[in-house]
Amino acid sequence: MRPFAYQTAATVAEAVAALDRGARPLAGGTTLYDLMRLEVESPDAVVDIRDIEEIQQVVQTDAEVVLGAGVRMADAAEHPVVQGSCPALAESLRLAASQQLRNMATLGGNLLQRTRCWYFRGGPQYRCNKREPGSGCDAIGGVDTAHAVLGGSDACIATYPGDLAVALIAFDALVDVVGPRGERVVPIAELHRAPGAEPAREHTLEPDELIRRIRVPLTPAMRASTYLKIRPRESYAFALASAAVGVTRDGDGAVLDCRIGLGGVATRPWRAAEAERSLVGGPLTAEGVRRAGELAFAGARPGSRNGFKIELGVRTVADALRIAAEREEPA
Repeated sequence: MRPFAYQTAATVAEAVAALDRGARPLAGGTTLYDLMRLEVESPDAVVDIRDIEEIQQVVQTDAEVVLGAGVRMADAAEHPVVQGSCPALAESLRLAASQQLRNMATLGGNLLQRTRCWYFRGGPQYRCNKREPGSGCDAIGGVDTAHAVLGGSDACIATYPGDLAVALIAFDALVDVVGPRGERVVPIAELHRAPGAEPAREHTLEPDELIRRIRVPLTPAMRASTYLKIRPRESYAFALASAAVGVTRDGDGAVLDCRIGLGGVATRPWRAAEAERSLVGGPLTAEGVRRAGELAFAGARPGSRNGFKIELGVRTVADALRIAAEREEPA
């Protein structure tokens, strides 16, 4: 056990001041505690933000649903606003982790959780550019069954593990961030970084910045959305492939708007923009949804053991599109 300083914050301003002094934020602790025990992370100080009331609200306006970063996953999943207006978000939260973890983990912490790559978490006997920049990546050429087929680089193929961010990226969510220099808005598509040559830099927040809230635009596609997750068991399992999908059609059945986010297959939450465009303007047919799935994985780069994720992902996209179409009422 390495010693570290612990303090609490009652307001966002107090939390930011602590981050400015070098502390790490601690909310549910379901990721940070784990990584501290594994000695992957060893912060000198943490600031407990779980009692900050202003980041624990869920509010709906005419244009968006606003989710405080401190809201627990279980509470958000069961909130009537989220269930009624954002079904893909509710489903992504209910299907994440286990009930015990959802009762503790917060939305902000969930967005910033680190990969479950076993080489990253396995200790110094494994080379990992996320844990020790420049050391190499044992996943490349190793046991890569759970690793990414999209967005990888020569330095890292670790999969982004979360579900919520996959749903958020499909529907253009915004993340409000606060730090010593004030507040700024980060589109969810710009929050997570592809590994490139610097896999240790996983997101675009500064060390002294805190996620304050998440804002989800209310659209017809979101109101009839779905989150489909394929995993090896019913609980406490990360996605082998997942898809967050929403569809809006006109009175003749032609697609007006289509949203597709992918999880379990990429190094960060993945938006399948080309697949979306392929469906707009025409009807949803069996051939069309299959083609959309294939386009979503057109740039896939499988390794030695994870090639099955491509066909699995194609089918997941096609199935999610069919589910969303059943929920959608023509405009």
